[in-house]
Amino acid sequence: MLCITGLLVTASASAQTVTIPVETAQTAIVLQVAPNKDLNTIYLGKKLSDPGEYGGIPGVYRQGNNYSGMFNSAYTPAGSRNLLEPAIAVTHADGNNSLDLKYVSHSVKRISDNISLLSIRLRDPVYDFEVTLNYKSYYHEDVIEQWSIIEHHEKGSVTLQKFASANINLKAGSYWLRQYHGDWAKEMRPEETQLSHGIKTLDSKLGTRADLFMPSVFMVSLNHPATEDEGSVLFGSLEWSGNFKTDMEVDPQDNLRIISGINNYASPYQLGAGQAFETPAFVYTFSADGKGKASRNLQSWARNYKLVDGKGTRMTLLNNWESTYFDFNEAKLRELLKNTKKLGVDLFLLDDGWFGNTYPRNDDHAGLGDWQENRKKLPNGIAAIAREAQRDSVKFGIWIEAEMVNPKSELYSKHPDWVIKQPKREEYYFRNQLVLDLSNPQVQDFVYHIVDSLFIKDPALAFIKWDCNAVIYNAYSVHLHQNQSQFYVEYVRGLYKVLQRIRTKYPDVPMMLCSGGGGRVDYGALQYFTEFWPSDNTDPLERIFIQWEYSYFYPALASANHVTDWGKQPLKFRVDVAMMGKLGFDIVVDKLSGNDLKFCQHAISTYNDIKPLIWQGGQYRLSDPRTESVASLMYVNTDRSSAVMLSYLVNYRYEEGSQRPILLKGLDSNKKYKITEINLYTGSTSAINGTKVYSGDFLATVGFNPEVSAGRTSVVLQIDEVKN
Repeated sequence: MLCITGLLVTASASAQTVTIPVETAQTAIVLQVAPNKDLNTIYLGKKLSDPGEYGGIPGVYRQGNNYSGMFNSAYTPAGSRNLLEPAIAVTHADGNNSLDLKYVSHSVKRISDNISLLSIRLRDPVYDFEVTLNYKSYYHEDVIEQWSIIEHHEKGSVTLQKFASANINLKAGSYWLRQYHGDWAKEMRPEETQLSHGIKTLDSKLGTRADLFMPSVFMVSLNHPATEDEGSVLFGSLEWSGNFKTDMEVDPQDNLRIISGINNYASPYQLGAGQAFETPAFVYTFSADGKGKASRNLQSWARNYKLVDGKGTRMTLLNNWESTYFDFNEAKLRELLKNTKKLGVDLFLLDDGWFGNTYPRNDDHAGLGDWQENRKKLPNGIAAIAREAQRDSVKFGIWIEAEMVNPKSELYSKHPDWVIKQPKREEYYFRNQLVLDLSNPQVQDFVYHIVDSLFIKDPALAFIKWDCNAVIYNAYSVHLHQNQSQFYVEYVRGLYKVLQRIRTKYPDVPMMLCSGGGGRVDYGALQYFTEFWPSDNTDPLERIFIQWEYSYFYPALASANHVTDWGKQPLKFRVDVAMMGKLGFDIVVDKLSGNDLKFCQHAISTYNDIKPLIWQGGQYRLSDPRTESVASLMYVNTDRSSAVMLSYLVNYRYEEGSQRPILLKGLDSNKKYKITEINLYTGSTSAINGTKVYSGDFLATVGFNPEVSAGRTSVVLQIDEVKN
């Protein structure tokens, strides 16, 4: 037995089987090598106290005939004896379509006290073809990243017809899928259904902005739909910013097979001898204690290991988009800079419309690709605005959409071969634009230098908003010539190469990931960004639902939430909703009344005090807006001595509100707490008795009423331990 912190590997065996458990603090996935060297998954669930018992798991099931012996394969190959959906399918150099993968060996690498990597080598006994399965476990976070590396040494190229990242197996009486769908301004709309026999597929074929209609994130509950605090549930997502595909197959034995990876739609991939194809990681976490625990697992993992500066801070900002749209000049921007200082935020973000001369960017029909300052709007360039910001003691950031081009642009005229479009077909536009071909290294250089040139003009540039508004129509790359089937893969790889170059040179600059809202929110992209823009829909009532669902998979630190003029709710409600994540503003400061301005200034100060709790605390959902009249959630610090509770009225029918106390979670039942209302509107008084002391037991068992009503539509409470 080899025991390593974060991963436990046992070689148990009566000479016939090898059992390989991958253990985290509370979860295990167990692999077993059969006598014929097939590698199977025999368990995924709550960790057993005695790892020596894992090997006995198959012996307690009586599920009928597994005709192929491969129903629970750890990485199912196509074309041999498999009868179900494969994880990998290939055409060998000689034209043969069969594949059989046998266990060769495994190794364990200890990366840190918390992280271990298990690598299992599989090989075809007939062809010189092999796959290495990788399981990277994060012990304390109960998170596993899984991916495959495919390579061969055949005489000629092999065509990969399907190349999944992960093939996992679950056993239960029934399976309940919670998936998401949406569109622009309608992100993250959930649906929950019981999986039946056959295959349920979640996928995207959009090329870019791949999450527009269907994000890759999902939950699967075992036996019954998991609640926030009860039930067994697996959260999963592919770390890939292009076409994805997740197949969920309830097999003839009533087990669930989940196969996830890059979508093989229109993407047979030619792999030369000696080359290696590494798939993106599929990340997942399992919780036996409901959705809330799984969510906190992913949030903690993201802050610790995935997001740029995930344990750091963020800047509050004022964006000009909804106050000016494309209509601005230096004089207007100078006033906005002064307003940024007056409001009390850290940074001014200049949005779309600052570039283009031959084809000025005065609307969304022209200018994309021509990243020179518009001489009428900015006669003295970006550098002058940056200097003005420095004089006002305000940081400066800027918007770009570097992957895109308008047909009305100098770039399109000079480099039509850089544009993704079919050479003989009519062009078809999404938001009046086309996508640049990032599979082309010249285009990668061009996009990188767009960013680099901004830092040359303003070395103190403090923020970049990276947008991506179009999907790919008429997919064709001049650069790839006869290898068009590799386009969708190489586009995303090209994007990542550009982002990696930017991060290498500018490792600490905050960058927001935007895609017409949440069209590209995944951990493949987020490893290069500090935050993401959940939706262009900033109506605060709508945002509660959007932000709520995103929060299952992404931490509050990463969610950029802005106060705007959308919606009919009062200013305080809009600010309180934006406090669910990273607070920002997109309002006309000069149009605020005196009391509104005072409230915003005070709210920013209040937020600065509580943001460490919101950004780094454990999140607990208390009252679901889809089933209750009040949405309520909490953020609790590590030692459970302090928390922030946010509550919002979402049902405006007669006398609706917090009629019953809300049970508080995450506190210490043995501690005493005082509850104080904060972020009150200018001149108002609280309905909460801030002097009363409650036990953590009382707050968890009986609860607390935040007094939400039509007259108090949003309430922010600070909860602090009272020490004897």
